Amino acid sequence: MHALREDSLSPDVLEDVLGSFDIPACPAQVVEVMAEAQRDEPDLHKLANLIASDVGMAAMTIKLANSPLFRGHARIGTVPQAINRLGVRNIVCVVVAAALKSSLSDLPAAQLERFWNRASTIAVAAGLVAGHLYGIPRDTAYTFALFHDAAIPVMMRRFKSYAAMFEDVLAQGWPLAEMEMQRFHCDHAIVGALLARNWGLSELVAQAIRHHHDGQLYSLPASTIAPAAVSLIAVTQVAEYLVAELLGERDVEVGVLFGQAVVHLGIAEAELQEMREELAELLAGVS
Repeated sequence: MHALREDSLSPDVLEDVLGSFDIPACPAQVVEVMAEAQRDEPDLHKLANLIASDVGMAAMTIKLANSPLFRGHARIGTVPQAINRLGVRNIVCVVVAAALKSSLSDLPAAQLERFWNRASTIAVAAGLVAGHLYGIPRDTAYTFALFHDAAIPVMMRRFKSYAAMFEDVLAQGWPLAEMEMQRFHCDHAIVGALLARNWGLSELVAQAIRHHHDGQLYSLPASTIAPAAVSLIAVTQVAEYLVAELLGERDVEVGVLFGQAVVHLGIAEAELQEMREELAELLAGVS
């Protein structure tokens, strides 16, 4: 799986293509939530009120709090309870995801819902994998996994033929990023990095999104991509591969990079099997 890189295109072609994208703007309400969440001492009451005032944000926050990754002994039903269970850092990515999902609501509902359900499953799986490893925060792994493919629906909206191409990729097992480059002269990794920066996600997450389809990922110098960003990508590649395996789906995202991801993270076979078994239980519990 070797994706073309933007430096293989002329600057003029790249600028024309990216300039034609309507990158959704981050809503003022989300900016307000993020600003409050990132304060040294966030006002949890204010944060809960901001989230509860938007049906989509509230629903997604409560859904994550009740997911197998975070679920306690009892289901919760209010935003304050969800904040207490998730913690402020996880709240930020959930709020951004809800707003981004809402901003793309002009796409076919079933298609969009399938995409976000898949993204949520991968994010939960990445959190599980990160939980087995030292030095990779579970919440950061969840955030990256949730957003690493977020530009796919943006490209779907921009190019009328994208949805059909995407279905062909899934059916035939073609490498998605390479097909995007061939047909549209950019890929969802490039657009996704722009999206992440526009929506205020961390530079680490944006950098990881930008390089998650780079075939030379594990040999790139630290001056090109931070080692922590490489580890985020590796965690998500392991999560995606295992999810596809357990669900009996065709792997069109990771391919041969799975083995390199396992080596990079130092995961032994016994530990990988343990992750596989835990993930199988987790997926069985996803409502």
